Amino acid sequence: MNIPAELKYTASHEWVRVEADGSITVGITDHAQDLLGDLVFVELPEVGKELAAAQETCVVESVKAAADVYAPVAGTVTAINEAVVDAPESVNQDAYAAWLFKLAPANAADLAGLLDAAGYKAAVDAA
Repeated sequence: MNIPAELKYTASHEWVRVEADGSITVGITDHAQDLLGDLVFVELPEVGKELAAAQETCVVESVKAAADVYAPVAGTVTAINEAVVDAPESVNQDAYAAWLFKLAPANAADLAGLLDAAGYKAAVDAA
């Protein structure tokens, strides 16, 4: 299982990269894409949308199932990755390169509540 140490994680299988400007980039973990199987559709949020922490934000669908992707913290969507809409399989190829959306957190301190790599691995192992 690939769990990069430099990222933060949620128990609902989102990864979070904190950018230099304080924004965050969000995607689904390698474990999540592996569980879902071959992705065939991705629906992303609208830029400018205000999100609450843990709010359903977008949907990824595979040949097996559809899964909601949740906002790791409250904030405003600042960008979406149109490339994954056109090529959902890119998430299967490299889940950590194929990000879904970027968010400007409402409160940067909320990021401290996310899991580190060891915490995420423990959560997955316990499931």
